[in-house]
Amino acid sequence: MLWKLELDEEYFRIYDSKKMIAGYFDPDYGDIYPKENSEQIISSMLKNYDKIRGGMIMFPLVKFGLFDRDLDTSISNVQENITRVNEHLQKWDVVLSEIKCKLHSVRISHTDQDMLTVTFPIVFSQPTSLKKEELIRELFPTLDLLQKRDLL
Repeated sequence: MLWKLELDEEYFRIYDSKKMIAGYFDPDYGDIYPKENSEQIISSMLKNYDKIRGGMIMFPLVKFGLFDRDLDTSISNVQENITRVNEHLQKWDVVLSEIKCKLHSVRISHTDQDMLTVTFPIVFSQPTSLKKEELIRELFPTLDLLQKRDLL
């Protein structure tokens, strides 16, 4: 799978080989002081390809297929969806455990009320430049694992 990053203000969109958004990476820019100048400071860090140690990564967690205003279905269909969602969540639980992720946050997607997202920290193997190619190299193992487990 070929992954691509595109900068969007202060975070990066992660695209898969089909040019679909797979997730988002929000770099940890460190303690920015003074806060009022954070936009200019981050812009300068991006321009100078400053090194960072990691950040937060966000992916779609699960789409329910249930929370649609026009939903008109049967109990067996609801049960099938809940079983599918439960199996998918179990896969995520295993992967989060494998990558030793102790902290994560689950939220309702800002673009789809029927979907949850998961956000968790990613720590790089070494301080890494804010160059897309170098960031993708550090993100690749996680992206590849999620891809292999059918989570992306």
